[in-house]
Amino acid sequence: MVQTIQREFRSGSAKSGRGFAALSWRVGSTQNQHGAVSAFSDGVFTVIVTIMVLELKPPEHPTFAALLPLWPTALNYVVSYYFIAIVWLNHHHLFRFFPHVTPRLIWINFVHLFVVSLVPFSTAWVADTKLAAVPVFVYAAVFVLVNLAYIPFEWHALAFAPNEEISARTRRFAKARSSVTLGAFIVAMLVSLKSPSLSFALICCALLVYLRPEPAGADDESANKVNTSGGGAQGEHDLGANCELDT
Repeated sequence: MVQTIQREFRSGSAKSGRGFAALSWRVGSTQNQHGAVSAFSDGVFTVIVTIMVLELKPPEHPTFAALLPLWPTALNYVVSYYFIAIVWLNHHHLFRFFPHVTPRLIWINFVHLFVVSLVPFSTAWVADTKLAAVPVFVYAAVFVLVNLAYIPFEWHALAFAPNEEISARTRRFAKARSSVTLGAFIVAMLVSLKSPSLSFALICCALLVYLRPEPAGADDESANKVNTSGGGAQGEHDLGANCELDT
């Protein structure tokens, strides 16, 4: 009888060990996939910025006057770099909400990265033509495509975001901001055929909206929620301690 119980106990322990190992493997595999997709995205952003840097050509003459004709290149590079920095910032901010990697997430991410990779091409064309109408039109069109690819990524991430971290106000702000900036980029694309400089200025103004991933006060709301929950937990702990003392 004792030997039978020991055999059953060893068999159950072995099955539990295998189940724990399988669960650990799944968790590790999910974390590895999440890290791999995130690292791949960061690598693509790094390559995009590197390509833009390689497009910067030094002047032919060693004088300050030789730098003046390069102002379209410098201006366009600053705006494009700023745009990619905003895209990466928001991408990094949203990617932390995905609990696991799915085929849908991978394809949405691939499309998003693909349209962002067109930024160096349009940036170089605008710089070489000194803000000509058609290059600025293509430049604005790339911004429209990036925004169109970003919206599904953003909404897919917000669907997984817990209410404790992303409030309803922040969700409304994110969706409204995406719609407003998309409209601004479309207007800039159409205006570029008549006034490329005005179109470029509209693009710069629209980018300012994406400077902050969350609306003003969102950090305070999160801090208040944490303090409230922490205070409630502390209160329960104190109440439990007092009950024990009273008993």
